[in-house]
Amino acid sequence: MVSRDRLYQTFGELLYVIAMSDGIIQKEEVKILEEILRGHPKGAVIKWSFDYENEHQSDVETLYKKVIEVFSDNGPDEEYDFMIYALTKIAEVNNGIDSKEEKVITSFSRDLLERFKNDIEKIKDKYK
Repeated sequence: MVSRDRLYQTFGELLYVIAMSDGIIQKEEVKILEEILRGHPKGAVIKWSFDYENEHQSDVETLYKKVIEVFSDNGPDEEYDFMIYALTKIAEVNNGIDSKEEKVITSFSRDLLERFKNDIEKIKDKYK
C-alpha cells in the first residue's frame, strides 16, 4: 500500500490528466475542481498536486501510466468513488463530456480493474 498522502497526490495528477485531455486546462475546470475539493478533507493536497503538474506541463500519457501504477500498488480503496465523481464533474464542464475525456474516465476504471484482476491471479498462482 502507498501512503495516504501519496494516494491523494496521485488524485491530483489524475485530475490534471482529465483536465488536459483536450489540450488545455480551462478556467471553468479549475473552478469546479476547487469547489469539489473544498468538501474533501485532503482537498489541499490534491489541489497542490494538480497545480504542480499544471505548472510543469507534465506529459499526460506518462503521468496516466504512473497514476495507474500508484493506484494498483495501493489496491482497492473507497476513495476511488470520489475520484470517479471528480473526474466526471470536471469532464462535464464546457458542453459535457467529450470523447477524449470519456476515454480517460473509462480507461481509468478499466485499467485499474484489470490491474487488480491480474494481481489476484498472481496471488492465486503463488498459493497453488
